[in-house]
Amino acid sequence: MDTTQINTMSTSSHANRTHDIVARLWALCHVLRDDGITYHEYVTELTYLLFLKMAQETGMEKDIPKGWRWADLEDKGGLERLTFYRKLLINLGQPHFEDEATKKRRIVKPRIVAIFANASTSLRHARNLAKLVENIDKIDWYSAREEGLGDLYEGLLEKNANEKKSGAGQYFTPRPLIECMVDLVKPQAGELIQDPAAGTGGFLVMADRMIKAATDELFDLDTDAQEFQRKQAYGGMELVPDTHRLLLMNLMLHGIDCDVQLGDTLSPAGQGLAKADVILTNPPFGTKTGGGAPTRKDFSFPTSNKQLAFLQHIYRGLKPGGRAAVVLPDNVLFEAGIGQRIRADLMDKCELHTILRLPTGIFYAGGVKTNVLFFTRGPADKDKGNTRKVWIYDMRTNAPSFGKRTPLTLRHFDEFMRRFGADPYGKSRRKDQGADGRWRKFSRKEIAERGDNLDISWLRDDSVERVEDLPDPEEIAAEIMGHLQVAMEEIDALTELLQVTEDS
Repeated sequence: MDTTQINTMSTSSHANRTHDIVARLWALCHVLRDDGITYHEYVTELTYLLFLKMAQETGMEKDIPKGWRWADLEDKGGLERLTFYRKLLINLGQPHFEDEATKKRRIVKPRIVAIFANASTSLRHARNLAKLVENIDKIDWYSAREEGLGDLYEGLLEKNANEKKSGAGQYFTPRPLIECMVDLVKPQAGELIQDPAAGTGGFLVMADRMIKAATDELFDLDTDAQEFQRKQAYGGMELVPDTHRLLLMNLMLHGIDCDVQLGDTLSPAGQGLAKADVILTNPPFGTKTGGGAPTRKDFSFPTSNKQLAFLQHIYRGLKPGGRAAVVLPDNVLFEAGIGQRIRADLMDKCELHTILRLPTGIFYAGGVKTNVLFFTRGPADKDKGNTRKVWIYDMRTNAPSFGKRTPLTLRHFDEFMRRFGADPYGKSRRKDQGADGRWRKFSRKEIAERGDNLDISWLRDDSVERVEDLPDPEEIAAEIMGHLQVAMEEIDALTELLQVTEDS
């Protein structure tokens, strides 16, 4: 048996063991139905408990004040345990507190405070807390540590996202897509990598994983470079407090101690984010999160469209020569007016070298058709004419609609990744496949003649003629709802903008 076979078997075995542990944890959600707990609340609840247990298993327990650790929770029983748990969540969510038992002032580390900030439990019955504690304790934690606690937690987040009733898919980007994007952009050790719509941290974790793989888990780097990677290499922002909590937990379990802030990137807080070498992101789309129109004062083109606003942040937030890969819905590619001006500004300031038209069915709740834009910020002294041609790969037309029947895997991106090439700046040698192929080149002049409309397709879509290839009715309904949600969001934001204008 050769080394490749051994490695493949090892990877498969690793995945199976992680999957088994995730399945056991996820099965516990059924225990909580009597408490009326939602899927998202369950994952948040598990985050609190898993943090305490994992801290015990990894030696990080020293950061948690004595008397308020996993063993202390485990020692309690019945209603006393539930009461203690409620106090624990409150105490660990503040920088310091007075310990009732010892009357001593306890200091809580900032990372612990961030994870438990404004924490509360949805559990109402002591018996359900007991079941969670007992089942978490029964896990083979030795094997879990061997597999990687970060992978285990990522698996739990993915399970939550794949459950449509949880509603979590709107902030969870499919891991095969993340891996494809990160692999093509090739983040390097020493670069500042940002996700301004961080979600649960998938892009940052994948970038860190690839950098560690290329540097022998950072051991190839000197001490200062290792410190930078662990504490300064990654940044960004997440709007939703509960999602930010999951993000911090995910980063911590992957050995990342960088500051990814809680806040709104489209508010003045977003202006404070540092210029980045690499931006990898999937801004929210399809639902209105947080409310209100963007309030950034530094944008050249104020807009109520949040995706267009995020696009402005991204290309303005790159250092000269910095590169980005961003997931955006179709409307960003064709919207007239401000949309056209923002696309023109993008193509002036950056080299927009590649667009990937993604297939349908990738995201929950959306049905919204999406793309990945790959671009590089031009030199500091050149803010005009950086885009001379754009390559487009159509992975959507006459392709399967992905979902439970056809799960998306990294192998589905193989052909596109070959066409893209090894150069992260899109400089690899490329060949146009012509009107019958999926890979085409369009000059800046041709795009200008289309009114800077980048929603370009050329293949004949014959899938509607084959009944067996039609998406499920629920997927068709989801797509319709996705478009309606985007439209309603824009109408609401425009109404708010007009109201603000009238009031001023």
